[in-house]
Amino acid sequence: MNHYLEILRPFNGLMGVIAIVLVGIIEKNVDLPLLIGILAVFLATGGGNVINDFYDYKIDSVNRPERPIPSGKISLKNAKDYSISLFIIAIILSVVISIIVNSYLPCILVILNCIIMYYYGRNLKKLPLIGNMIVAYLTGSCFVFGGLILGKIYISLFLSSFAFMMTLSREIIKDMEDINGDKLENANTFPIKYGLKNSSILALIFILIPTFLSPVLYFIKIFNIYYIAVLLIAIIFFIISAYKILNNQDKYTSKKVSKLIKIGMIITFIAFAVGSI
Repeated sequence: MNHYLEILRPFNGLMGVIAIVLVGIIEKNVDLPLLIGILAVFLATGGGNVINDFYDYKIDSVNRPERPIPSGKISLKNAKDYSISLFIIAIILSVVISIIVNSYLPCILVILNCIIMYYYGRNLKKLPLIGNMIVAYLTGSCFVFGGLILGKIYISLFLSSFAFMMTLSREIIKDMEDINGDKLENANTFPIKYGLKNSSILALIFILIPTFLSPVLYFIKIFNIYYIAVLLIAIIFFIISAYKILNNQDKYTSKKVSKLIKIGMIITFIAFAVGSI
């Protein structure tokens, strides 16, 4: 894979793209502004990943030495310039969207998120839990962005809340996985400050709340029966994740649980889509 594509972490960008597409499917409206929004989200997310790697290169040299910057495949200067270019293009695209839909809100959200991603990478991620909450907010805001483009904000707010809590849980677990490298860099993450057990309990809470609230959307007739059928598969993944992280907080379990949650989130997004048919 090309190093400049690899550093974007395309899979993470794909999650944002899925959020936008999902809102369009639910609202049965995938038009030009939404398609431009997909590209804007992918580029902005990529810019955030690059600037995060730029500021994290010392930690990554311990935790993930194979990444493009610590491995020497991309220089620090090129990485920073690349990130800023991606942010600028995403903002320009958001301006185009705002002109088409006659609303300044999509543009404001993209500008705000690009600023947040820059400062997150520079220093906000070092604040215990605050950094995790910012990542969770950015993930959830992709649904809000789609809702703003289509002028349909209410259902996107629920989807955003689900993504926020699940992502927050996953970010806490990822910090548990990276605790050794973070300690070397004197990072002040939640697991370092409050311990692995307390971190697992907090992650458990943010897994279980959306897990048990999600079926409500069927009972209040937002989605059809197909939603429940697919959602049950995701719920199994989430419950297994909760059980595993509560009983074992080592690096390998944390890594496995992080992947299980990501799979569960993707299945839940599929449930949202089929439930709107």
